[in-house]
Amino acid sequence: QVQLVESGGGLVQAGGSLRLSCAASGRTFRNYAMAWFRQAPGKEREFVAACSRSGSSTHYADSVVGRFTISRDNAKDTVYLQMNSLKPEDTAVYYCAADHLSLSPRGTSEGLFGSWGQGTQVTVSS
Repeated sequence: QVQLVESGGGLVQAGGSLRLSCAASGRTFRNYAMAWFRQAPGKEREFVAACSRSGSSTHYADSVVGRFTISRDNAKDTVYLQMNSLKPEDTAVYYCAADHLSLSPRGTSEGLFGSWGQGTQVTVSS
């Protein structure tokens, strides 16, 4: 499996921005589609964004379209989530995940992703 470590979370005011990073190690990161999920208190984990191994193909949850951008740097084995115009409802623990079986996003189900990071907390104050 690939090991994933998220960073970049924190406390930000509504309307602000954060950039999350997810560093990968252990296997060939550039061969995997990657995604971000989030889990708010008392809620199930939900899909946020995904990208293909090249980063050229992306997919977003409706709730973040136009505000969040997923990207990756395969030379650094890192995937990013740029979050702009943050809202209090974006408050959650954010996880990155790797799909070992696909070069491109196959869907939004958690079960498609075989490796997960430990998560990073994002808190948006109103």
